[in-house]
Amino acid sequence: MFIRVAGMAGALAALVFAGPACAQGKPTDPQIAHIAYTAGQIDIEAAEQALKKSKNKEVIGFAQNMVSDHKAVNEKALALVKKLKVTPEDNDTSKSLSQQAAQKRAELGKLSGSAFDKAYVDNEVAYHKAVNSALENTLIPSATNPELKDLLSTGLKIFQGHEQHAEHVAAALK
Repeated sequence: MFIRVAGMAGALAALVFAGPACAQGKPTDPQIAHIAYTAGQIDIEAAEQALKKSKNKEVIGFAQNMVSDHKAVNEKALALVKKLKVTPEDNDTSKSLSQQAAQKRAELGKLSGSAFDKAYVDNEVAYHKAVNSALENTLIPSATNPELKDLLSTGLKIFQGHEQHAEHVAAALK
């Protein structure tokens, strides 16, 4: 399990330190939009899995919060790219995140009860740390459009709260 957690977090960490493979060495706004949307969608899908599998009140409450908040941010992101007439651009980072998320969901799908709850929440802690780091150190500084930069900054504040919430739930599960 830890390898998979490290894998998804690792894909975002690679973005922080190296950026995607592109001529400029840093992601473009269309790539940033796709990475951010993909990261949010991954968390929605993970939370939906938790809502189906978990019986723990705290885990369910956390997962409900993840679905609600990430859907709201993704809706704002879609509205912004439509307004700006920008087409989000798939890239190596978003593809890697999607592949690793599918593997993680399959892995979590084999677990049940408290083993599932712990693995899900531990993954959420690591994932939010990686996403927040990527936002703060790469995506926000690389964004050139002020509205995209503002949306990413707002998302960062929300996702930092998610990281704290996940840590709280993880501590309660020990």
